[in-house]
This record gives sequence, C-alpha cells and structure tokens, in this order.
Amino acid sequence: MSAASVSSQLARLLSRSARLATPATARLSARASARHISTSRVVARSAAGLRARNTAAPASGLARQYSSKSYPDHQLVGMPALSPTMTQGNVGQWQKSVGDRIEPGDVLVEIETDKAQMDFEFQEEGYLARILAPTGTKDLKIDSPVAIIVENEADVAAFADFSLDQAGSTAPPAAATASSPAKAESVKEEASPATPAQALPTAAEGDRIFASPLAKTLAKEKGIDLALVRGSGPRGRIVKSDIEGFVASGVSKAAAASTAAVTPAKASEAAAAASAPAPAAKKPAASAGFTDIPLTNMRKVIATRLTEAKSTIPHYYLTQNITMDNVNKLRHSLNTAANGAYKLSVNDFVIKAAASALRDVPDVNSSWQGEFIRQHHHADIAVAAATPAGLITPIVKTCDAKGLRAISSDVRDLVARARANKLKPEEFQGGSFTISNLGMYGITSFSAIINPPHSAILSVGSTEPQLVIDPTAEKGFKSVDVMSVQLSADHRVVDGATGAQFLKAFKGYLENPLTLLL
Repeated sequence: MSAASVSSQLARLLSRSARLATPATARLSARASARHISTSRVVARSAAGLRARNTAAPASGLARQYSSKSYPDHQLVGMPALSPTMTQGNVGQWQKSVGDRIEPGDVLVEIETDKAQMDFEFQEEGYLARILAPTGTKDLKIDSPVAIIVENEADVAAFADFSLDQAGSTAPPAAATASSPAKAESVKEEASPATPAQALPTAAEGDRIFASPLAKTLAKEKGIDLALVRGSGPRGRIVKSDIEGFVASGVSKAAAASTAAVTPAKASEAAAAASAPAPAAKKPAASAGFTDIPLTNMRKVIATRLTEAKSTIPHYYLTQNITMDNVNKLRHSLNTAANGAYKLSVNDFVIKAAASALRDVPDVNSSWQGEFIRQHHHADIAVAAATPAGLITPIVKTCDAKGLRAISSDVRDLVARARANKLKPEEFQGGSFTISNLGMYGITSFSAIINPPHSAILSVGSTEPQLVIDPTAEKGFKSVDVMSVQLSADHRVVDGATGAQFLKAFKGYLENPLTLLL
C-alpha cells in the first residue's frame, strides 16, 4: 500500500472518530441551526424589534420558540421594559384581538409602567395567536409571557388551547435523543438513595443557569435554588415541569439538609420547620374596621424613591417670605389684556422666577452623580402634580428660555396628560430642579423631600394677608400679600450660602416681576 493511500485512509478514520466523539446534543444543535434562527440572532433581533412609542430602544421580552409536535413555529412575547426604572408592569387594554394581523408599528397592548400608561408597539409582521396575560393582569415581571405571535394565519387555531403553563416547555428537548440504556441508568439513579453530592445536579454548564420565565417565577415562590434543578429543555434549560418534579421528589429538603452546616439538633428543627405547612394569610373579617388597599406600581416607586432620598441625601432647609402684591397686579393686568387667549397663574410666575434664579445661581441647577457634580445648562423644572394614582413630576423644559405664556401652556398640557396617565417617559424623567406648590390647599409652609437626582426642591405655600409697618401710610401700617417658600437642598451639592443666594434672587424677581419680562 502506498504512503498516499495510507495517509488518505488515516485522514478518513480521524474525521470519523471526531464525528463520533461529538456529543449527540451538539450534533442535533448543529442540524437545528441550519433550519432555525440561532438563539443569539433571535435575541438580538428581538431587542431591536420592539419599542415603546417615542422611547429609545427599550428591552423587550420577545423570544423565538421552535416548533414542536404540538405547536408550529411561533414567537413568545414577554412583558417589555418600557422605562429605565421598570421592573414589572400591569397589562392594560389589548388593542389587537386573537387572529388579527399585526403590521410593524401597530400598538399591541397598553402597558402600565411605574409612572405612566404606555403603548407597546410591535415591530414585526404576524398574527396574534394567543393572549396569555389578559387586560387587568397585575405585577408581571419583565419578560413574563404575555402573548403568542405566529407568521401564518393558518397557525392561529393551533394555539386555541395554549396556556401559560406551556409557555416554558414548547421547545423540543434536545437531550431527549439519548440512548435507552442512558435513560434506564438515569431512572435507576433517581430511584436509588442519592448521596449529598448526587442530590445537587447543575442546571447548565458554568455559572449561567438557563430557565424559562415561568420556571423562575415558580422557583422563587417555592424558595428553590435553580442551581439544584436539572433542566430537561434545550441546553439544559429549566422549564415548569422540572420545578414541579423537583418539588415532588423532595430533593430540595435533602439538598438543604446536606448543604447546611448545622448541628444535629438544629438540623432536626429545620426539618420539622420545612415539613410544617406555611400559615395561611388571613383575610380581614367582614366586620373589620379597615380596608387593605393593594399597592400600585406608581405607589411602590414613590415609596422606594422617597425613602431612599430621605435616608441618603443630607437635607437642609431655608425659608423666605415674599411680598406678592406686584405679582398679583401684573398678573391681573396681563390676564385682562389677554381677552381669554391665556390665563396666567401665580405658579407660572413662580416657575419663571425659579428659572431666572437658577440662571443667576447655577450651582443650585446641579445634581449629585456619585463621582462628580453635573451642572445643567438649562432650567428643566419638574412640577409636582397630584393624580389619582399618586404623585408625578412632569418636566417643563428650558424654562429659562421661555416666556410666561409658553410656561403656562406647557404646565397645563403636561398636568392634564399626567392625570390622564398619558405622559411619555422623557416628559417625567430627568430635569434639574423641582417645585411643589400646595398653596391652593391653604398650606402656608411645608418641607418637601428632594426628588433625585435633583439637588433641591422649592416648597411653595399659600399667599396670606399680613400687616407690615409703613411710615408713609396714614395709620403707619398696611396690609400686604405674603407668600412663604422653603428650599430643601442637598448639602453635598448646594452649600448653605449658595442656597441663600438662590432664595434672594428668587425673591427679587417676584417682588419686582417686570424683570421677568426682560
């Protein structure tokens, strides 16, 4: 046999050995990649494919699911992240019904985020095959399944009985092609008493754990560490049935007992506690003298942000009394001359005076950024507005460059849309300064909590008549209208003297309001 022939046969043998040495799952994956879009491409396409109206590239919950024996090719649409602070959302009104065709840019459903009601636009073609989260569904985590989309209208009927329980298990399990001896060995291992080391199977290679959103939710509810669960889905992905099987097998208790470094007495106590049923939550009796009101997403965010602000920001407070007689006269004159074209409020003058004072004292128009202080070039003033769902702060942009009429128009529009839950994220996120006015409720003064990342907030009280000494008056005194304001400032950014300079400038503009027109 020639040397060339030997080399040729050796090369074929090496190639065959390499193919045989490749795991079955890898060969299946290679074949599958020729028929389906790869996971990485689907995720990249999904993240770019969905967006909220007028928002820049929010995360989406779209994931490609492969066809199975029961269901054709489809897309599993998850709860999108429509704002930077959103961790969960509520499902509003669906704008599409099952069977409807969806064009790129169509509004699929309204989503209630932590601050507003937003339209969720879908950016691919297809048909709505199944709604998994109906209108009114509350507190869905990001990427939790909400709908099924298919490419062909004929496939819609196949999902008539599709349920949320099946959302995590529609992909074909690649590991299901193992040989029957391996299956028998696996069954034998599960039936035999496991050692502590055997009771802790890993869900995936390395530190990353692959699990469906539903499986993650179930594991969190039952207090199960996903690292202890063996997944049956593709690439060892953990699905709902894996969690249920794990709970039924009782492995969680054995794993907890084997991994916890406790004394025998403590171990017995822990086992007794684990086997004891959890106490059921008691509903208030019909005659109870209270009502438990569920927290909305907005209320949760308000609680979190203000608690953080009050506990981490070093507040200090400065108070100033301002004579408002000249503002009231100028306001009356301007409104009379407008003939109904506009109607200026005291708050419009307050916003304009604050913007002018921020221009004069730019250190107050700054925010704490951890490693640096950011000084803003324009006065973007957030105006606190009360809505049925809670407090929100729509932002009037570039107040330093606008006149009183433009500010008044912007405030009315923003507050109206805030109360209708129709603000866009960029209209209530950001800004450089906050004003909270409770004067219309008869509150003379109050101390507001700073709205991060702003370094200050101005609390505005009501205007009250006061007697002041006036040597030129016949009686030696006169009555004037006085408004009390209080500045809450972040001492990391605004020193006391700087805050005082701001209030001095603010008072000067309101007591001589003609300067606001310059």
